[in-house]
Amino acid sequence: MSAGERENALRAVDFRGDATIETVDGAVVVGFVFDLREGAGDAALRLLPADGGTKIEIPLSRIRRVELTGKDAASGKSWENWIRRYAEKKLAGEAAGIDCEPIEPG
Repeated sequence: MSAGERENALRAVDFRGDATIETVDGAVVVGFVFDLREGAGDAALRLLPADGGTKIEIPLSRIRRVELTGKDAASGKSWENWIRRYAEKKLAGEAAGIDCEPIEPG
């Protein structure tokens, strides 16, 4: 794994969407990376597969490539954007509340 790919693997932990991981043996896994486990042995990414399977742990030494391929569920949902939309609704005379927007699947 190159330094750039290691950086992508670490970024996947903070990404709020699915990542596509290709292993050195050519297997491809798509899922939500929720943890980087580091210890005495090889560090590993832990993820929930997109197909609903059980949690998977893939050692970093077995990862060839990591791509952040899913939609970030929180993209565009910052506090500043929420306040802007709230103010726009109020100024337009529309009902504005504290309800959040639903998260779109996929």
